[in-house]
Amino acid sequence: MGMILLVLWGTGLTVGSTEGYWVHLLLLFALLTFVLGVVARGRRTAVS
Repeated sequence: MGMILLVLWGTGLTVGSTEGYWVHLLLLFALLTFVLGVVARGRRTAVS
């Protein structure tokens, strides 16, 4: 499921309009923030 969403996201990024471009940037920022939060939580748990 995640791979399908990634392919659709990439297709929308290359084909989309200017408004869609900003939405893709926000989604990328949200995903990066989520991944960094999970990594930080994992490190904090491993240290404790």
